[in-house]
Amino acid sequence: MSQKDFLVELGTEELPPKALKTLSNAFTQGIVDRLKSAQLSFDSFEAFAAPRRLALLIKGLETAQPDQQLERRGPAVKAAYDAEGKATKAAEGFARSNGVSVDQLETLETDKGAWLVYRAVQQGSETSQLLPEMISQSLNELPIPKRMRWGASRTEFVRPVHWLVMLMGEEVVDCEILGLKSGNQTRGHRFHANQSLTVNQPADYQSLLKEQGKVMALFEERRSLIKKQVTEVATGLGGEAVIDEDLLDEVTALNEWPVALSGRFDDEFLEVPAEALISSMKEHQKYFHVVSKEGKLLPHFITISNIESLQSEQVVSGNERVIRPRLADAKFFFDTDKKTTLEARRETLKPIVFQAQLGSLFDKTDRIAKLAGFIAHQEGGQEQLAVRAGELCKSDLTSEMVLEFPELQGIMGQYYGANDNEPEDVCLALNEQYMPRFAGDELPSNLTGCAVAIADKIDTITGIFGINQPPSGNKDPFALRRATLGVLRIIVEKKLDLDLRDLINQSIGGYKSQGVDLPAEEPSANQKALTETILEFMLERFRSWYQDEQIPVEVFLSVKALKPSRPFDFDQRVKAVHSFSQMAEAETLSAANKRVSNILAKAGDLVIPDSVDPALMTEAAEKALASALADSKEKVAPILEQRQYSVAMESLTPLKDSVDRFFDEVLVNAEDMQVRLNRYALLKQLRSLFLHVADISLL
Repeated sequence: MSQKDFLVELGTEELPPKALKTLSNAFTQGIVDRLKSAQLSFDSFEAFAAPRRLALLIKGLETAQPDQQLERRGPAVKAAYDAEGKATKAAEGFARSNGVSVDQLETLETDKGAWLVYRAVQQGSETSQLLPEMISQSLNELPIPKRMRWGASRTEFVRPVHWLVMLMGEEVVDCEILGLKSGNQTRGHRFHANQSLTVNQPADYQSLLKEQGKVMALFEERRSLIKKQVTEVATGLGGEAVIDEDLLDEVTALNEWPVALSGRFDDEFLEVPAEALISSMKEHQKYFHVVSKEGKLLPHFITISNIESLQSEQVVSGNERVIRPRLADAKFFFDTDKKTTLEARRETLKPIVFQAQLGSLFDKTDRIAKLAGFIAHQEGGQEQLAVRAGELCKSDLTSEMVLEFPELQGIMGQYYGANDNEPEDVCLALNEQYMPRFAGDELPSNLTGCAVAIADKIDTITGIFGINQPPSGNKDPFALRRATLGVLRIIVEKKLDLDLRDLINQSIGGYKSQGVDLPAEEPSANQKALTETILEFMLERFRSWYQDEQIPVEVFLSVKALKPSRPFDFDQRVKAVHSFSQMAEAETLSAANKRVSNILAKAGDLVIPDSVDPALMTEAAEKALASALADSKEKVAPILEQRQYSVAMESLTPLKDSVDRFFDEVLVNAEDMQVRLNRYALLKQLRSLFLHVADISLL
């Protein structure tokens, strides 16, 4: 089978920079998957993505599909011919459906009899005939939330399209897609090489654009170059560039021919919190900021120009003129905001709705303050600081700075708290309340911050569940799953002895004290119903947590079966059971627990004693097990009180031999009912001993 390289390039107006990588990946995968489905093999592929183009090069693509052997089974031979050997209607109908006569059909012998079959060879289609539809379908399926039309055209795409290159070897694949006639003409850089360039063969594409078109079509090449240039420029300034990966991707998607340049801003702006200056430079201007070796912001920025200018100082000067009023605005906002205390701003939260059924942001801060105080008290912290931080935690939302830069919420609260001479722990908590902001993010540094962060999240989770709006499927508008993982992380990693059930009940009480109706808690229903629903949801988040840690799901389920409501305690149990499950004795003891569970379940309504009567023991094996259980119980009890679950589980492994001997030598369901119940009681004690940690019968 012959092979040729294939190139497709769609030229457009500037594509959305934050979506460029996603669009390129989807476009590439759509085509590759369709080639594989069509049984068209190829050697390799390379995707290209630049501001004005999506392209894909397929190397060594087969020029035609392989021929396919078709075999279609029809009726059994017995049903295909009558007693006289003439074809029946069934045989004729089958032949007709395949476009042949009955005598052209073949016979297939099998173990179950003979059948009529139709066999043929289907010739594979030319690849060039299949490609246009593949490309069209891949473009139609791109993840574009909202498509646009331009001019009088009815064509829709994410941006207006201008040219289409489709080459199979040196020949153009003749077609029309998105209203564009295919060809071999691409275009260079909008300013450096604003002209058509002829692609003679697919393999020339990348070098042609780079050498004659001043376009680096390969996304990763531009990305690496920008990173290298920014690092070198920062070093030349005597500092270090802070390169945010998302910003790097966005800047890469904005430039075809990147050139890093540095600019400067006035030192007076350094009086403004660094986060505000960085946000202004990063979000509005797409600049990289520079810090000293000590991490202090320097009055420099690095911008990426899309042209290689002979007068780069003019480009820098233009950027400096643009950034100056941006930073001046930030300084004005900061100076203005400091004139009003966070305490005074708290009043401005009253008209701002948190959620229509759950009251205002002011109401929320009241509830957070009470719950944060409860958490601090439970953990032996400074309750009054947690309450104060809770009261002020949303005050910065009405500041000019946060209204302009929403991503600075919490951060500005910390600065404004310090300006108001609030205690240091309170100021830190005003920022740390949002931690962890994302997976792997840092946690609050002190107990006050932990208390407010947990209280804020628990309040939201409880309220939203209370009005019957829990997450469903992929819909989680209040990010309750993320909030739950945040609560679990803080409690587990900070080793807090907090009970989720207590926190949820306290939160429900906070809503009740404000007269907020939680429909999920019907007047006739027990409050426990709502609490248990939320608790179940929160504990279930541990499932993915442990999957990420490569802990088998049955280990998680064995602990969850006991519903321990203290996350740190839950985590200790899981780690202990996971360690136990890897011991040689684990399989036998888990199977024994499963067997015991089944035996006790079949006992039905029988009342099984809690204690064992030694006088009813006749077998040496049951006496040995009773003795081993008594010794283990005495040994393990103080260990369990200290929640040393791993040590406890390890201490129970010697029971294996006694348990094995018991099931080998003792008839549990003895004819004498008293003896039977006594043996049930012995097994009940065995199971109870393990249930102090987890239900290992689920392993």
